[in-house]
Amino acid sequence: MIHPTAIIDSRADLADDVVVGPFSAIGPHVTIASGTVIGSHVVIKGPTSIGKHNRIYQFSSIGEDPQDKKYAFEVTRLEIGDRNTIREFTSMHRGTQQDHSVTQIGNDNLFMAYTHVAHDCVIGDHVIMANGASLAGHVHLNSHAILGGFTLVHQFTQIGQYSFAAMGSAITQDIPPFIMVGGRPTKPHGINSVGMERNGITAEDIRLIRKAYKIVYKMNLRLEDAIEKMEDLAGDSKEVSDMVSFLRNVNRGILR
Repeated sequence: MIHPTAIIDSRADLADDVVVGPFSAIGPHVTIASGTVIGSHVVIKGPTSIGKHNRIYQFSSIGEDPQDKKYAFEVTRLEIGDRNTIREFTSMHRGTQQDHSVTQIGNDNLFMAYTHVAHDCVIGDHVIMANGASLAGHVHLNSHAILGGFTLVHQFTQIGQYSFAAMGSAITQDIPPFIMVGGRPTKPHGINSVGMERNGITAEDIRLIRKAYKIVYKMNLRLEDAIEKMEDLAGDSKEVSDMVSFLRNVNRGILR
C-alpha cells in the first residue's frame, strides 16, 4: 500500500489501508484515516489530520507552514474531513495563533488543480473550488458554495452557503448565502436558484430568497433596514433566517 520510494516519518500515524504513491513524503504528527489515497510526489507536514476516503493527487502540498510574516513556528494544525478530492498542485496551509491555530476543511469537497487554501480558513461541506481559485487567510467558505476558476478571495471574507462566484471573480467583501456574483468589478447577479433546486430547496423557499435578494440589492436600503424587512419576510423559512443571521455577522460589509 505504501510505495518503497515514499518517505513516512515514524511519528506519522496511517491507517493500515492508506495508499501512498511514489516519492511522497509524510512528516511527523500526521494522522491519515482509513481509505485515503495519497498520489505520487505529495508532501504532507504536521500537525495535520486527514479523515477517511480522501483522494490527494500528485504534487499537492498539504499542511505546510502558513504564509504569514507573524508566524514564528508555533504549533498549529490543519484538519481535513472525509471524502474530499484534492487535485494536482493544490496547497493547504496550517493555521496561526493570531486566529484559532487551525485551518479546517469539512467533507465531500472538490479542490481542483492549483487551488490554494491559506492559513486559518474554515471550509464547510460540498464546496467546489475550480482550477486556480485561491483563498487568503481567515476566509470562511460555507457549505455548497462554488468558486469559479481563478476566483480570488480577500482575507477575513465570509462567503455564504450556496453562493456562486463566476470565473475570475475578485471577492473583497462578504457574500451572503444563495447569491451569485461575477464580472469586473465583481458584483451581485441574482440568486443561485439552480444550485438550490439541485439540493432540494423548495420552490417556496427559493421564492422567498428571491424577495430577500430584492430587499438587500434593489431597494436602496441601509443594511440595518434591509435586515429588519427580511426578518418580517422570513417566517418559518430557515433559508431566509440564515441570510438574516449571516448579514448580522458580516466582517467586511457585503458585496453590493
